[in-house]
Amino acid sequence: MNALAATNRNFRHAARILGLDSKLERSLLIPFREIKVECTIPKDDGSLVSYVGFRVQHDNARGPMKGGIRYHPEVDPDEVNALAQLMTWKTAVVDIPYGGAKGGIGCSPRDLTKSELERLTRVFTQKIHDLIGSHADVPAPDMGTNAQTMAWILDEYSKFHGHSPAVVTGKPIDLGGSLGRDAATGRGVVFATEALLAEYGKSIKGLTFAIQGFGNVGSWASRLIHERGGKVIAVSDITGAVRNLNGIDIPELLKHKEETGSLANFNGADHLDPNELLIHECDVLIPCALGGVLNRENAADVKAKFIIEAANHPTDPEADEILSKKGVIILPDIYANAGGVTVSYFEWVQNIQGFMWDEDKVNSELHRYMTRAFHKIKSMCHSHNCNLRMGAFTLGVDRVARATMLRGWEA
Repeated sequence: MNALAATNRNFRHAARILGLDSKLERSLLIPFREIKVECTIPKDDGSLVSYVGFRVQHDNARGPMKGGIRYHPEVDPDEVNALAQLMTWKTAVVDIPYGGAKGGIGCSPRDLTKSELERLTRVFTQKIHDLIGSHADVPAPDMGTNAQTMAWILDEYSKFHGHSPAVVTGKPIDLGGSLGRDAATGRGVVFATEALLAEYGKSIKGLTFAIQGFGNVGSWASRLIHERGGKVIAVSDITGAVRNLNGIDIPELLKHKEETGSLANFNGADHLDPNELLIHECDVLIPCALGGVLNRENAADVKAKFIIEAANHPTDPEADEILSKKGVIILPDIYANAGGVTVSYFEWVQNIQGFMWDEDKVNSELHRYMTRAFHKIKSMCHSHNCNLRMGAFTLGVDRVARATMLRGWEA
């Protein structure tokens, strides 16, 4: 089942639990706007090349739409629709005043020079500048984009609208980016994990963790878990996987990857088949990479007691059912990985106020938002006798539905 079908299924299940009117349900599901634009640029050799750029704006009942822009050759409109919708529910779950959006350009950033990427970003911004804005739609980095991309968008947008630092988040610190943003998603994952484990009388210290994905999110989560006394016993990324049952020295692994660009040949751990990581014996499994990695083929073999969905849609609905029957506790993506958008909200607030926070304030506010959201999810679980995924979905959908009704929607 693809990401859009799975997201729609979860939404409809939540809508039934909440007893939403069928017309309101349909209204909440349909995107507010879908934008598709042609982006033609000269390459460095003088030849012209065209790419398709798009932006899906899902819902703005609770505030400006918010979501990343990805540059990838296989950008899938269905997946981006799903991610735009997920952002609507995610921002509502953590109770920040945003709706959801997502977008991107179908290109391979590795095949473009820095100057070509800059031209492409500026042309894309020219095509959509009148449909984004600090109180309309606020982009952020995603797969294939970064702080530099956001700096180009900020600069190009400001040519049309004046200096507008709040038009994007995930910017360089020198252009109004927030301290703590780089670590935010991984730190939020750890705060969410602590909140969940506390419900079972446990803490990170002494538990074993397997982490799939060692990019920004996975590396920060690993580092923070290691600092808290957790034993990260297995790690994988696109370069391979490593294992040490006594616990991997995460600072040394980070140093090794920075120096070599790979997990391979790390002296402090043994080689592991990457396919084995998801079914490795551990207390907590944290998928931090691609969607759909837990499916009906491998779900029955998962040995973890807890799964923290740091990636978007890592668990297929079929796997969800299998794991639930096994008694595995799953902390869903629309809550577990919301730390990034939460600190993006803090960045936006700082830009609008023109007053920047220190990193301790960013981190303490993130902890407060993540902990509060977890208790709200648990309350929904008790009210509707449902699991954590439906607790999160009912919380998010209910907040958006109520905002929509209050603004004057009529059945």
